[in-house]
Amino acid sequence: MNTRRCPRCQSSYAPPARFCERDGTPLVEVEGAPAPAETPPTAAAPSLGDEEFTRRYATLTGQVLDHRYQVIRKLGEGGMSYVYQAQDLESGDALAVKILLPRLARDPSSVERLRREAAIAMRFEHPNVCPITRVGQSEDGIFYLVMPFLPGEPLNEHETRRGPYPLGEGITLLIEICHGLQHAHERGIVHRDLKPENVMLVPDPEAEIGFRAVVMDFGLAKQRQPDPKAAKLTETGIVLGTPEFMSPEQIRGKPLDGRSDIYALGVLAYELFSGQLPFAGRNAQDTMMARLRGQPTSIRALRPDLPQRLDQVLTRTLALQPDDRYRSMDELAHAFEAVTSGGLLSRLFGR
Repeated sequence: MNTRRCPRCQSSYAPPARFCERDGTPLVEVEGAPAPAETPPTAAAPSLGDEEFTRRYATLTGQVLDHRYQVIRKLGEGGMSYVYQAQDLESGDALAVKILLPRLARDPSSVERLRREAAIAMRFEHPNVCPITRVGQSEDGIFYLVMPFLPGEPLNEHETRRGPYPLGEGITLLIEICHGLQHAHERGIVHRDLKPENVMLVPDPEAEIGFRAVVMDFGLAKQRQPDPKAAKLTETGIVLGTPEFMSPEQIRGKPLDGRSDIYALGVLAYELFSGQLPFAGRNAQDTMMARLRGQPTSIRALRPDLPQRLDQVLTRTLALQPDDRYRSMDELAHAFEAVTSGGLLSRLFGR
C-alpha cells in the first residue's frame, strides 16, 4: 500500500488521508512508493501544446467554439478550467461553457472527473442547483461542459461589496442553499467544495429578497456509493476541496456523507453573518488544525445583535463529530427557519 508523508513533521499516513493531523500540511507520496493505479484513458489527449492552447482558448471572446457556441466574454478561470459566456447558435440560448485546461485534459482521471460532473449535474431539477446540459469535445480534443448562463454575481463578491448580512436576508439565503443541497443529497451526491464562490445569486423578482441562491460547480462532487472508476479518482493524492471550508473528516481523508456539506454550510453561514471564519488562524493550515482541535468562536462575540438561537444552530452545524450535527439539510433548514420564527420550532431545532 502507498504511504503519504508530511513534508514538515515527517509523520506518515495511509491513503486516503490528504493533510497532516499535527500541522495541517498537505501530504505527499513517499518517494519511491508505487504510483497509484491509473484510470484507463477515456478519450484521446488534446492535440494542442500548452502554449498553443493558451493562445487559442484563453482568449476565445468573439470566436465560435466547436462550430456551435458563439463566445461572448470570459467569466473567469481557475485551477481546472476557463469559463466563458456564450450563445448557442442552434437554439439562441445564453450559456456558460467551462473548458478543461490541457494539463488536466491529458490526465484520464481528470477527464473522468469532468464526465462525472456532467453525469451528476444532468440529474438535477431544482431552482437552487445549476444543471449541466452537455459535455463535449472539440475537434482538437479539448473537453468542455455546457450549462445555463445565470446572470447575477457569486456570493463571495456580493459579501465583499456589501459586508455581513442582516439576519432575515441571510437566513432566507441559507434555507435556499439547504434546499438545493438536499436535492443533491437525495440523489446520493455530496458536493465536497461548498463555499461562497460556488453559490450564485440570481436576480428573481418572485424571490423574497430579490434573488435566489443557486449552488454551482459539482466538479468535486462524490457519489456516496461510488463505482470503481469514481473510487480511483480519490486515490490519486490530488487535494480536493477548499481548506477553509473542509469538514474535519474531509481533512482527515475519511468517508464523507451529507453531513460534511452541512459543516461547510456552517462555515459559509458564519462568514455570511460575521465576515470572518469561525476558527482563528494565521493561514489555511492553522484554521484546519483549529477545526480538528477546538470549538468555533461564538458568532455573538463578533455580532452581539444576532440571536442566541443562531449561535446554537451554528455550533451544532460545526460540531467536530458528524453524529453531533444535523442529520440532513432539511433538518438544518428547519433550524434556520426557527431562528427567525421562534416558538416550538426553535425549541425543536435550535438546540
